[in-house]
Amino acid sequence: MENQIPMAMATATEIERGTKTQEDQWRVESQVFQIYNLFRGIPPNSQFAILELQRDKHIEYLTKGFKQLGRSFTVLDANRPWLCYWMLHSIALLRDCVDDKLENDCIDFLNRCQDPKGGYGGGPGQMPHLATTYAAVNSLITLGGHRSLSSINRRTFYDFLLRMKDRSGGFRMHDGGEVDVRACYTAISAASVLNILDDELTQNVGDYIVSCQTYEGGIAGEPGSEAHGGYTFCGLAAMILINEVHRLDLPALIGGVAALIQRLQLIVNDQMGLSNILECECSTDSDYDSINSDISADEQSLEGTSSHVNEMFQIREEAAGQPNTSHLADVNNVGYNFIKGHVHMKPLFNNMALQQYILLCSQEEGGFRDKPGKSRDHYHTCYCLSGLSVSQYSCTKDVGSPPLPQDVLGPYSNLLERVHPLYNVVLDRYYEANEFFKANSL
Repeated sequence: MENQIPMAMATATEIERGTKTQEDQWRVESQVFQIYNLFRGIPPNSQFAILELQRDKHIEYLTKGFKQLGRSFTVLDANRPWLCYWMLHSIALLRDCVDDKLENDCIDFLNRCQDPKGGYGGGPGQMPHLATTYAAVNSLITLGGHRSLSSINRRTFYDFLLRMKDRSGGFRMHDGGEVDVRACYTAISAASVLNILDDELTQNVGDYIVSCQTYEGGIAGEPGSEAHGGYTFCGLAAMILINEVHRLDLPALIGGVAALIQRLQLIVNDQMGLSNILECECSTDSDYDSINSDISADEQSLEGTSSHVNEMFQIREEAAGQPNTSHLADVNNVGYNFIKGHVHMKPLFNNMALQQYILLCSQEEGGFRDKPGKSRDHYHTCYCLSGLSVSQYSCTKDVGSPPLPQDVLGPYSNLLERVHPLYNVVLDRYYEANEFFKANSL
């Protein structure tokens, strides 16, 4: 990292020496810094207006996607349940819902994607696949209601998951497909939320995921590969849901993530000429002069990070080597207990800085994009809004408590619905599904 020169500071000769990936990264950094510098140079009242979530325009963009998609979307023919999920989840996060006709059309369409032998394909008549199965289940939970939830055939669904189970302990994405951590997460997440997790499904899943954790602390897609942020989420969430998270090297995982976040923040501070004052605390001042300095810097030194790691290390040490006798009885309750628990730790990220990046650099006039220079799409709209929700609620100690105004960047009307971070469905819909599936046994 020390040898990299941001595009905003590099000469033409230096840029020519970079790889294509480096040049692309420098270009994005330059665009982000330009946006931030423009924002910092305008009056506070104007800043407040720029930070407003364009809720109505986002809903219009998402609703339009259900009615007509461009020809370029033909490449996503095998991902149609994902399109449903990205749009439905985004609309739910924005505290809205689709009309009755569109709701029924979605349920009917996803039912046609459901294979007679279990699972959901990318479209009607297509081979069932764990990724599209996860998307279909989350879509139906997001729609909610008896018709939607009862449309999932949990008996054949369970049989499908057993067929996808690999002798390594992991899962295959589809018949004859790859075994990886993504498959483990999508299988475990769907089974957990449908209340069908049992010892046969969870057997040796933890062994497989532990074998994918690397020396960096992160989790790879498969043993021997490089750690990756997406796979790290999948592995960590799956281990929580099967009640075996204590088996991971949590200090290494958390420490690696925190060190990366801190390093990136130091780079931003240096390039924007800001003082290095990391602020890992949640916001306590709604004054925009304070927000401008706190947001662009979030630094609380390694002392704060170390305390988080040490706390998690204690938890791991207490659990290590002890037989998990309550595993079978409680495994289907882990998701519920996880969200209901009292939060003792501060977030490992700057919740205000994340909100600022999403609202300034990703938000468009209807929809969200990955980063400056890219176009909006439903995928990034879904996950930008999910991240925005998580950051807004990240300082609340109890699930029933709304965030304080100073922890929501921009007007308080920016507040989104809360998500369950292990499943990424709106929390109210998760509660409905949890109650429904527990009351209706296989």
